[in-house]
Amino acid sequence: MGLLMSEPHDNAGVIAPPPLIFAAGLLIGFILHALLPVPFVPVPLNRIVGAIVVILSVIPGVWALAMMNKAHTSPIPEAPTTALVTDGPFAFTRNPIYLTFTIFYVGVAIFVNGLLILLELPFVLWMIQKGVIEREEAYLERKFGDDYRQYKARVRRWL
Repeated sequence: MGLLMSEPHDNAGVIAPPPLIFAAGLLIGFILHALLPVPFVPVPLNRIVGAIVVILSVIPGVWALAMMNKAHTSPIPEAPTTALVTDGPFAFTRNPIYLTFTIFYVGVAIFVNGLLILLELPFVLWMIQKGVIEREEAYLERKFGDDYRQYKARVRRWL
């Protein structure tokens, strides 16, 4: 479950909402793909595999949101974190929601069959790492101390 703690007006101070960062990466990728389409998966396999990946991508995110809801803490980085959630998908990855966004992004790139969309992903993940995850980890360490440090030592950032 999680440890309950709350400080008014506290948050991780992320650079932008993570869904916006992923959406911006997809948008840039779509523009590049429109200008220079570079397919990388045989047709029609791209539609089948892409759709499966997109559908499967929601599993860790929905599970994570359910666990956060159960712990009465918000998934929104701009809101205060009131509990350290370590159950469910958080037992396997410290960032199941960002993992969901990443898998979804890959699924969309496969579905559209746009290599340039996929090649935009490392930049998106760098932005998520530097502008979101590192700030969230510092915030959680300040807020939850040794409990978060022990969790961090036990569970990988991604997988």
